[in-house]
Amino acid sequence: MERYLELWAQSLPSLLTATLQVTIPLTLISFLLALIIGLLASAARNLGPYNPLNWLATGFVWFFRGTPLLVQLFLIFYGLPRLGLTLDTWPAAIIALSLNTGAYVAETFRSAYASIPRGQFEAARTLNFTKLQTLRHVVIPQATRIALPPLGNDLIDLVKGTSLVSVISMVDLFQAGRQVAARTFEPLAMYLEVAAIYLVIFTLLSLAQRYLEKRTSRYVRTANA
Repeated sequence: MERYLELWAQSLPSLLTATLQVTIPLTLISFLLALIIGLLASAARNLGPYNPLNWLATGFVWFFRGTPLLVQLFLIFYGLPRLGLTLDTWPAAIIALSLNTGAYVAETFRSAYASIPRGQFEAARTLNFTKLQTLRHVVIPQATRIALPPLGNDLIDLVKGTSLVSVISMVDLFQAGRQVAARTFEPLAMYLEVAAIYLVIFTLLSLAQRYLEKRTSRYVRTANA
């Protein structure tokens, strides 16, 4: 056990460096882009069954939800060069993670919007609300409260999904742990430490998610009052 404690203490700086320089920035950038992609795709899917943008958005969600993230990373990083488009590791990772998570976010937004009772929109029309007022007072407060839990889950899944970028030679938290394990011949100790760091990130995100859910619910009750 003393050997493990010493190894964990020695390897912790390099693991934290990889976490702060790669895993967390990659997660934040990809999730921000995924929110934008998901919002656009969700809006496009509400344009009507015969709109080409609807077809494009539906195909996008179908493909990226139906194929593994690992396959998407390989297609973007190793496959696109065959078409003359070569990407560095960071752009390739961000594109793959953003598109993959964006497909799930699009479904989250679509479900949140669809779950709002139609009577709410009819009431807004009765009150002569404009589209902007309906969006502000009816759609956003309720859709945010509904979408927040699954969005938090999407973010947590994205953090764990960043471990796959090691296959395109990015030194994230998982890859840093692999390198130390290969050097010290102590895979059990190193992967336990990597798992512990992921659990810390997961715990912090879960606490933040619960806090935001409470704040959102309080806001909705205040607005309805």
